[in-house]
Amino acid sequence: MTQASKRHREESTEVYDALKACSPSFIGVAVFSAVVNLLALTGSLYMLQLYDRVLSSRSIPTLIGLSLLALAAYALSGGLDMLRGKMLARIGARFDEQLSARVFDLVAQMPLRGAKQTESLQPVRDLDQIRGFLSSLGPTALFDMPFMPIFILGCFMIHPWIGVVSVFGGICIVILTLYTDAKSKGPSYELTKSSAERHAMAETSRRNAEAIRALGMLGFLAKRYDEVHCKHVNDGLRASEAASGISAFAKVFRMVLQSGILGLGAYLVIQGQMSGGLMIAASIMMSRALAPIEIAVAHWKGFTAARQGYRRLQHIMSLIPPQEQVLGLPAPKAHLAVEEIYVAAPGTQQPIVNAVSLQLQAGQGLGLIGPSASGKSTLARALVGVWPTLRGDIRLDGAALDQWEPDALGRHIGYLPQDVELFDGTVAENIARFQPNAKPDDIIAAAQMAGAHELILGLPEGYNTRIGEAGAALSGGQRQRVALARALYGNPFLVVLDEPNASLDGAGDDALNRAILSVRQRGGIVVVITHRPAALGQVDQVAIMEEGRIRAMGPRDEVLQSVMKRNTTPAPAAAARPQPAAPAGNLREVG
Repeated sequence: MTQASKRHREESTEVYDALKACSPSFIGVAVFSAVVNLLALTGSLYMLQLYDRVLSSRSIPTLIGLSLLALAAYALSGGLDMLRGKMLARIGARFDEQLSARVFDLVAQMPLRGAKQTESLQPVRDLDQIRGFLSSLGPTALFDMPFMPIFILGCFMIHPWIGVVSVFGGICIVILTLYTDAKSKGPSYELTKSSAERHAMAETSRRNAEAIRALGMLGFLAKRYDEVHCKHVNDGLRASEAASGISAFAKVFRMVLQSGILGLGAYLVIQGQMSGGLMIAASIMMSRALAPIEIAVAHWKGFTAARQGYRRLQHIMSLIPPQEQVLGLPAPKAHLAVEEIYVAAPGTQQPIVNAVSLQLQAGQGLGLIGPSASGKSTLARALVGVWPTLRGDIRLDGAALDQWEPDALGRHIGYLPQDVELFDGTVAENIARFQPNAKPDDIIAAAQMAGAHELILGLPEGYNTRIGEAGAALSGGQRQRVALARALYGNPFLVVLDEPNASLDGAGDDALNRAILSVRQRGGIVVVITHRPAALGQVDQVAIMEEGRIRAMGPRDEVLQSVMKRNTTPAPAAAARPQPAAPAGNLREVG
């Protein structure tokens, strides 16, 4: 077995390992279940003694003594059953604790692997399903089933015909249980899928409420939501009908069996083959023998959902293995090297960035310009390690990005995405990237570097102002300034800014250029992606990107002059198309 396959095998047992870690608690539940099932004989033995000893002897002291013993046994059984339920609830909580961090890691990584919104949140729902089943009465049926032969054997000891009827009833209910599983598997899967789709659509509509209202899209989206909702309701009906009908039939069948046992017992009493006490005891014992199967049928929906969640969770974890521990590397401080990289969107293999190479030294700033859809934002995502490369490497001081632990790499990178996303919390928490022990001086320094300090002081509670989900309490320009401060927090070595001045005014442009200059002066590297020349005032290099390739790169003024010349040169006749002039100075044509 190769090392890779061995590692894959280990990674694919994470959910099983979490269950295995709960095995001591499961053993405790099994012990309690054994005692509870033995105490379940109390009713049968009590009835037997009443009919065969108390009624015949007419002894009041014997009746009182037997009743007190039965009461103590019932109290002990109820107490142990209550403790068993609490232990199962804690098993579910411990299982959740074992996997919650890993599941959050999956939720954070799946969108970067091309997963849809409905798929990205599925691990959370799967974990909830498994925990919910573990905390319910469903597992008690699994622990009680091994004791069914004891009760069935007791039925045979009372009378062979009583045992035969009990076995027949048990076989029928087991067949019903298997039939329930086969019939409910498909509807349960469809119900889970449609539930995720409905939740995703509702969440998307909530997040885009302003656009929906302003653009008059409410009616159209309501129709789409109604279609998804109706499908979810219908899936729920099918899943419910698949299990509830059979569950009701199993319950009625068990009641018929119990009454049938009484009828059979009465016949045997008349025939003188058993006593009246044995007749009542047989009915109670058979009822107890079949109870675990009825509980299993009643909780089969939860069991099916938990089983499907277990398999999905296991599969997703095998596709996205946990981050391996890597040796900590020193902070980068010298250069950035991009070596013939090809980058595609997650989940696809069609490159958006093709054969891009560049070298930047500490203290340099690169402005990346070009038409829309030329691959600039894709290159930015690759530079910060968000999107992996199909081929080629991106290196900081000679170390490829995948040689860093993600959070460790993040401390050396500042990133301002094109679509600014802030989190519900205070301004200070957002700037500090929610680090719990962030120093106030570092937060203020980052805000001052971004030119956002005065802006933040003008907010109702300054740095302690809560900005709401996605920064809803701030304007577009304020969100961009706070996000820029977040990118600059901690003095990262590589700062990548994607359209950083899209929502800025003139004062914001000046603050942005001062921030770019400050990064360069302290020995960092800045990459600025922009369509507005105002953001290029403090970079020393400019690259032109077209169709996923860097067509030219060199000193800022020379590249911008060549672009201006190309834009002002009249279009030549089709028959006489001259070759482009060689770039001046250090300007390099690439590709």
